[in-house]
Amino acid sequence: MATIAMKFKVEAEHVVDALQETREHLDSADAAVVLDFSSVRRIDPAALQAMEDLAATADEKTVKVGLHGVNVNIYKVLKLTKLAPRFSFTWDAQPRATEQEIRHAEPTAQ
Repeated sequence: MATIAMKFKVEAEHVVDALQETREHLDSADAAVVLDFSSVRRIDPAALQAMEDLAATADEKTVKVGLHGVNVNIYKVLKLTKLAPRFSFTWDAQPRATEQEIRHAEPTAQ
């Protein structure tokens, strides 16, 4: 039986609110939630904390969280803060992160 993901649109001015609302809806989520980040250009420390809280709650409830339309800069921040592996990513017709850009987001061992 196919699972239908709950979808939430994240507006640039209300990222933290949208993430907290999504977190509250995880109890009613079947197995997956998708957040549309296509209108978000950057995230602040409060949004990063809200994303970490969302990921922790999703892990507890075994709900997969997907991020749609994340731009390269946000992806780099998530990668550097080690949050990227806790989400799945999908991109649409917007400019995508190239393999080279993604590699630049990964910290190097020295």
